[in-house]
Amino acid sequence: MFIGEYQHTIDDKGRLIIPSKFREDLGDEFIMTKGLDNCLFVYPKEEWMILEAKLRALPLTNRDARAFVRFFFSGASECTLDKQGRVLIPSNLREHARLSKDGVIIGVSTRIEIWSKEEWDKYNEDDSLSYDNIAEKMAELGI
Repeated sequence: MFIGEYQHTIDDKGRLIIPSKFREDLGDEFIMTKGLDNCLFVYPKEEWMILEAKLRALPLTNRDARAFVRFFFSGASECTLDKQGRVLIPSNLREHARLSKDGVIIGVSTRIEIWSKEEWDKYNEDDSLSYDNIAEKMAELGI
């Protein structure tokens, strides 16, 4: 399980250090793709396979399903870590997440999210995402 928040600098080649606490669960090879809210999603292979099966089961006749699957898979890239625990983030994914220098890596249960520091700060400043508002909505979902 991935939990926590870490900040690391992205080097000139587009490499980012993945926190050591995440590396073992991430495995030798993993998938990085475009995420929602201007971030990147990073999945261990096993979790990616589970998600892939669910997406494959979506009806081909549903336009929104086709669009989401295209968005998700077109940005996907198989990645590995180098000996220093860094991942090279492909340029199209760096562009999607607006990553340039400062990155934030967060654990979100079964996946990792990579954010630019600026986007993460903006996301956290959004009044509609206050803990009180979110808690109320979660109560509506039975949590």
